Amino acid sequence: MNAVSKPLWQRFLTFLVPLMAANILQSLSGTINNIYVGQMLGVEALAAVSVFFPIMIFLISFIIGLSSGATVLIGQAYGARNIDKVKEVAGTTLTTTFLMGLLVSVIGVFFTTPIMQLLGAPPNILAEATTYSRILLIGMPALFLFIIATSILRGVGDTVTPLISLVMSILVGLVVTPALIQGWLGLPRIGINAAAVATMAGFAAVLAFLFLYMRARKLPLAPDRVLLGYLRINPQILGLILKLGVPAGVQMVVSSIAAIVIVGIVNRFGSDATAAYGALNQVMTYVQFPAMSIAIATSIFGAQAIGAGQINQLGAITRTGLIMNLLVTGTLIIIAYVFSEHLVALFITEPKVIAITQGLLHIVLWSIVLFGAQAILAGIMRASGTVLVPMLISLGTILLVETPLAIWLSTLYGLNGIWMGYATSFTTMLVLQALYYWFFWRKKTIKALI
Repeated sequence: MNAVSKPLWQRFLTFLVPLMAANILQSLSGTINNIYVGQMLGVEALAAVSVFFPIMIFLISFIIGLSSGATVLIGQAYGARNIDKVKEVAGTTLTTTFLMGLLVSVIGVFFTTPIMQLLGAPPNILAEATTYSRILLIGMPALFLFIIATSILRGVGDTVTPLISLVMSILVGLVVTPALIQGWLGLPRIGINAAAVATMAGFAAVLAFLFLYMRARKLPLAPDRVLLGYLRINPQILGLILKLGVPAGVQMVVSSIAAIVIVGIVNRFGSDATAAYGALNQVMTYVQFPAMSIAIATSIFGAQAIGAGQINQLGAITRTGLIMNLLVTGTLIIIAYVFSEHLVALFITEPKVIAITQGLLHIVLWSIVLFGAQAILAGIMRASGTVLVPMLISLGTILLVETPLAIWLSTLYGLNGIWMGYATSFTTMLVLQALYYWFFWRKKTIKALI
């Protein structure tokens, strides 16, 4: 039985399992570094690392958007079995990504200190946070290429190669971070900067591996002569990518700005609160990433179906994604509630900070299943080229619900109020996306974009 003749749920699951594993491992590489920092260097070091979290998201926002647009086009071209067009889209995307990475690296390095000050980083961690952030900024071109390379591979249905790549990244982090913290093998002891150096070393190693592995296996997006010939910017293709990707990038930027505002509020409660914020983000990521993985899979399956002219499959793809989100994300949420204290203790050793973080998790965890459902609806609509209204719904919720509520409720309930705002915004977002999907998008005529 070939892949096409298998039941949709089985094809979906075969694609999804490596994708979920890869996203979890991608998060795990950062988690391992944070565990090393928190356990070996203490709460202040973990707080210094946590300050950069919203800045990292802000800087990669448009790259995430770019990869989103490119993946839709690649998925549609691959669904139509037009491999030459697949490589042309990939060439334009990779070239644009590298140039953006260089620009961010050059500009960002000079503004690291003002950014940390603007965030209101507590004085006792300002110097460490600045140095850590600067190292990561220098490595942005490698990070950007890594994100794009793994994203476009998924567009052609390959979720195994990104998984292998991320296993390599994990292994590099496992070795390099503690070696640089403790000065093993004659290496210098560089404290929290070890986590940043290990992260960039992992991305560089993975990029080298991808180049060699994909050529040896002759994969559809292997860097052969055809793909290398397309390493230039095609204005028409770039225009399509930006049309699809910029709304996602804008949404990420606004989300990041909102996160920066919120981390600034968190920082006012002191370094214990900042450390709790960092640990909370780590735990939530493991619940949120599977939900996002399901949304990505839904979008890619939808794009491939559109490219193949199988529009009638879109409803079944959407239902499959929603059911998997309920089962997988819901199960993870239950596990996280039951073992919340143990999960938080992986990152933090002080009982007072553990208690703070655990309380915040209990407030917001349940709403992640709603976040996943709205992401799936937005993903299937994005696969058809419908990006503007779903983006406006997300932006409106972030600007009019999430951020104002977090600010207001924090004055009433302290840190707890911030995460009450998040839970309310996820609920609102799902209701609005579902209304647009059901009453408007389902009535549209859907055609391939490329």
